[in-house]
Amino acid sequence: MLYEYKKILSTLLLISSSILGYAQSDSIDLNSIIDKKVKLSTERPVEKIYMHFDKPYYAVGDTIWFKAYLTMDQHVPSTLSKVVNVDFLTETDSVANSLKLAVNNSVASGSIVLSPPTYKQGNYRIRAYTTWMFNFKDDYFFHKSILVGDAIQKQLATNITFSDGTDRGGKTNARISFRDDDGKPYANKKVNWKVNLGYETVSKGKVETDASGFATISIPEYKKGSLREGSLITSIEVNNARQISSSFKLNPAYPKNDIQFFPEGGQLLEGIPTKVAFKAIKATGLGIDVKGNVTDNSGSSVSEFNSQHLGMGSLIITPEAGKTYTANVTFADGSKSSYPLPAVVGSGITIKHSPKLDTTLNFRIYSSNNFLETNRNKTFYVIAQSSGIVMYAAKLRLVNQVTSVAISTSKFPSGIIQLSILSAAGEPLTERLAFVYRKEELSIKVKTDKQVYAARQKVSAAISSLADNKPAEGHFSISVIDETRVPVDENAETTILSSLLLSSDLKGYIEKPNYYFTNINESKIADLDALLLTQGYRGYSYKEIISNSVPRASFPPEQGISLSGTLRYNNGMPVSKGNIRLIIPDKSFGVSAVTTADGRFRFDNVAFADSSKITISAVNNVNSKNMVITMDGIPYPSIAANVNSPELIMNIDSALNTYLQHSKREHFDGRLLQEVVIKAKAYEKKSSHMDYTALAGLSMMPNSQVSGERFKGCNNFLQCLQGSAMGLTFMNNEFYITRDYNAGRQVPVQIYVRDMPVDVNFLNSINPPEVESVEIFYNDGVSGINRRTQTNGVVVVNMKEIKKTSMSISQLKELFPDRNTLTYKPQGYAKVKQFYTPKYSVNPSSLNKADLRTTIYWNPAVTTDKAGNAVFEFFNSDNKGTFKAVVEGLDKDGRLGRAVYRYTVK
Repeated sequence: MLYEYKKILSTLLLISSSILGYAQSDSIDLNSIIDKKVKLSTERPVEKIYMHFDKPYYAVGDTIWFKAYLTMDQHVPSTLSKVVNVDFLTETDSVANSLKLAVNNSVASGSIVLSPPTYKQGNYRIRAYTTWMFNFKDDYFFHKSILVGDAIQKQLATNITFSDGTDRGGKTNARISFRDDDGKPYANKKVNWKVNLGYETVSKGKVETDASGFATISIPEYKKGSLREGSLITSIEVNNARQISSSFKLNPAYPKNDIQFFPEGGQLLEGIPTKVAFKAIKATGLGIDVKGNVTDNSGSSVSEFNSQHLGMGSLIITPEAGKTYTANVTFADGSKSSYPLPAVVGSGITIKHSPKLDTTLNFRIYSSNNFLETNRNKTFYVIAQSSGIVMYAAKLRLVNQVTSVAISTSKFPSGIIQLSILSAAGEPLTERLAFVYRKEELSIKVKTDKQVYAARQKVSAAISSLADNKPAEGHFSISVIDETRVPVDENAETTILSSLLLSSDLKGYIEKPNYYFTNINESKIADLDALLLTQGYRGYSYKEIISNSVPRASFPPEQGISLSGTLRYNNGMPVSKGNIRLIIPDKSFGVSAVTTADGRFRFDNVAFADSSKITISAVNNVNSKNMVITMDGIPYPSIAANVNSPELIMNIDSALNTYLQHSKREHFDGRLLQEVVIKAKAYEKKSSHMDYTALAGLSMMPNSQVSGERFKGCNNFLQCLQGSAMGLTFMNNEFYITRDYNAGRQVPVQIYVRDMPVDVNFLNSINPPEVESVEIFYNDGVSGINRRTQTNGVVVVNMKEIKKTSMSISQLKELFPDRNTLTYKPQGYAKVKQFYTPKYSVNPSSLNKADLRTTIYWNPAVTTDKAGNAVFEFFNSDNKGTFKAVVEGLDKDGRLGRAVYRYTVK
């Protein structure tokens, strides 16, 4: 649904009729501004990703099923990128899994198996991106929190509450419940505890649980400051003297409420009645209700206020010259504080908007008296854009203090509208965000052959999609879950609507995003407006656009997997017009390339599965024995702070109790062996940096880790590491932390093999099958390694303990392979697995094994026909209760849709 440039120009309006017959030599023409904006949108279109998941949360042993929708501009299917990258990150920002997905028709699907013991209970997050998105930093990456519980490989469930904490970090009490996997309390058990702040233990002690399994830990005041960033670590002695540890963040124990105020239009204008929005949050980042009043510098109360939704709300004041204003706030927890409002501005222009469920957007442009007198009869520009595309533009001649602007919503698609006022010189003066709901957007309806079913009974279902009351062809994904055992907070869901229409265009965390897209009414319209007034808008400013200072795109869109490198002689000179051969043995595929004058070669659109062997060879050259192949590293974005950190759950066992109790029944079938305590001394295995004293100061968890499995079948470890180490860039025979290298800090990492510091060339001597893992640290923690060696970051190569055996000449030669041939396993496309659902069409009771699935059906590849219809069928599980079907997707014109449907199994 892209609007052409001619259509944009047709929306140019004269807001004031007095503009007729008035001539002015503008510094920059309105058409020129639009031309620059259109050019930018053409050269740097914005891609976005939305991922639909089968469930809102998971347990160890589950499979995460998902579908990625790749869009550009106004949510039309993207034609730019053909590869989507998906990272599964732990709470400590380590990479637990990374997938590369092939995009077909702007969609891709995949899965992640949460197999034990690799995955444990915790707060994870998904981020998805394309290489093209690197040009916009991480502004348009998709982010989602993924909560994973554990009901099959743990023997301890905890729940913690805090009391008596202070904002100054004083004494607080932590009351913790310790229970086994059956819910029975660990009574009269010893508990060791300590409080860590960074790498320092600041206090510790011992307590004992009572008869109900509760232990109360009194955390003393920390004399050097607050413990808000610290952690409480407990260790309880359970069966067979086994110690089980748990960790809890302390920030909820020390309240730190905050509130910010945002005048509509960006400033408090003298003499202009102004709406001031506010947003109050607590220490966790979630909203907190507030009430209070605003007083001026004489102590007189000029306004009172109460929050309306999740700590957000607004108040009205008319600022006076020479006065200052203070907001006196009382938070819901009883704490109080005062905050100064922004200073009063004597001259300016602003935009006001009163949101309504209407077909017209009504704006009012206010000028202060001083501004009006100074700029009377001057020309200003009013421009509205949606998803980076200019949809409305008009000239305004300033005649009156108040000018009304009414714009039909038919000019815009659903989503955020940014209305800006620019001077004739193109200088942005003020802006206002608004939201457009289009009822005629994609409508999806779900219908089943029955409303009530029996266990294991077949469900025949159909969906129909309409756009503007006409059949719509589109791509959809369908998830059916057992809602009785997977209860969902509908308001907190991340949906295709909340993600692409709201979260992707606003900066910062948005609490309960789907609240604004369910049962829409005037109250929710007002709540959404408060959100828009308190969140920043993504995108380039008009000042950057007009001055042509927008950075050039450095990363081209990926059309497939590319493998590139350099061919040199042993003396370092490049090989010009050298022959390079790429072979994928498991596909019986081969292709050749010729190097450029500087020895460069590149293979584009190479399709291969992850873990496939790739051979790059230069043997078909004269003097090939004196040639060396060097492969380029892969670009990898730095891991930024988790924007959704307020969603982190501390008491996972309690939060997922219903689901975990059922998960235990579903997954326990004798295949998973519980841990056995062996009192004999185990064989010592060196597989982590924690095993080496010299590296003890590094963080317990690396930022990224590469399993030794990736190096099986690899001939040269250094070459293979270049293509496998996420977060590292290999340039000039050195490894660098990618995020720092891209920021201009070109300081190499320090490399360790076991506990021995080595240089890069040493990695050529390592036998790849002997590598246990590679750990990558973006900083050296408190080890002091980087300070001593003038490096940045640490790479640790952990080796397997291999028995000493005699070595043949051929085996010895394998340790030092010819450098003109390279065999390694770069990251390829993740294998797409098929969701399995049993069929009970012959005899539903013929299978004796209980069917306890909670994801009843998942289909990421549903397409509607020209009539807008699609049909599907599946079988219910043995569970009884309410089942919930969610259908999401988009049509070929970028209209988004979501439908929720429920039926009953008795």
